Amino acid sequence: MLKSKMSSQNVAEIVFFDLETTVPRKAGARIWVLEFGAIVVCPQKLEELESYCTLIRPTDLSVVNLRSGRVDGITRAAVRTAPKFEDVADRIFGLLDGKVWAGHNIHRFDCPRIREAFVAIGRPPPVPVGTIDSLGILTQRFGRRAGNMKMATLAAYFGLGEQKHRSLADVRMNLEVLKHCATVLFLESSLPDILGCPNQGSPTVATRSRYNGRLRSYGGETSRKSPPISSVGYHKVLPYARNTTIQMTDRQIDILCKAG
Repeated sequence: MLKSKMSSQNVAEIVFFDLETTVPRKAGARIWVLEFGAIVVCPQKLEELESYCTLIRPTDLSVVNLRSGRVDGITRAAVRTAPKFEDVADRIFGLLDGKVWAGHNIHRFDCPRIREAFVAIGRPPPVPVGTIDSLGILTQRFGRRAGNMKMATLAAYFGLGEQKHRSLADVRMNLEVLKHCATVLFLESSLPDILGCPNQGSPTVATRSRYNGRLRSYGGETSRKSPPISSVGYHKVLPYARNTTIQMTDRQIDILCKAG
């Protein structure tokens, strides 16, 4: 079962979150958080309980492009008057600490960036009681029937519209993609012989393995959070020392399936 700070229903709350960041111009350059967005979700009904989103101004504005290659992309003008990370750190900490973290490719990208941002201002980072990375889960359970495992591709497969590449819109899309995939998997598991479902293996288990949080490649803006080829079955999480872990059991997979 999930173990965490419990809600009034005695069930751990899940926080889907996403970061928009600068794209480093060279390997080793600092990655600045430009936007944080999150929704708190009740795992029993997958209802959104709370939401929060803010632009974040980096100390060095020159690291932000004057123009963005995306329609809704973040520009230097957009963050010029935004709060610095230390100004919103308390709010972000309160949303994340002691909850289950969820998102797409968060093991490799978002979790390390959150830790780095807190360390940079001299504060201890928030600690999750467990993590759910939809990239790993869907790669193993849903497979590549919808093409690559980018959020935009999965959303297009289910007709959910275009990915905005803005934090709050992306986390809500992430949850909808997960619901749709879970529904398909539930139907296939109910009628495997009739629907001819493929064997996708077991769900991802997230453990407290150590991870250095470094990006291995530095591409253009559109490849910042692209799934790595080696992400299939990827189980490593944050370098946080906690005695509790989280496992996606068959019961929890069923909850996601039935909620679709």
